[in-house]
Amino acid sequence: MAIKTRRQGRKIRHKRIRKKIFGTAEKPRMAFYRSVNNLFVQLIDDENHRTILSASTIDKDYVAKYGKRGGKSIEDAKKLGEFIAEKAKAQGIENVVFDRGGFLYHGKVKAFAESAREHGLKF
Repeated sequence: MAIKTRRQGRKIRHKRIRKKIFGTAEKPRMAFYRSVNNLFVQLIDDENHRTILSASTIDKDYVAKYGKRGGKSIEDAKKLGEFIAEKAKAQGIENVVFDRGGFLYHGKVKAFAESAREHGLKF
């Protein structure tokens, strides 16, 4: 199958990644997604098919803490990494498996991951 768009390429990469990673209740999968305007992250227990925790740049708690809405900058990605790490620690989660969603580990994805690591998540 020939890849026609960047979006199709990302989806193919994401399928390939998802074959190899799996989240549990003790070590959930941290799924990262970036849209044009916002950033989203979920901690997912794949064994029980449920989302343990989620955060995004449009969450009320995030906006209350950091001010503006939106995830267009690397600074927003760093703030979201800090925010999800704090929420995960509050629920007793320290170890996660990082799912970059088929996005290249560069820019916002890298900034998010490094910020989450700095604030206590291990992956």
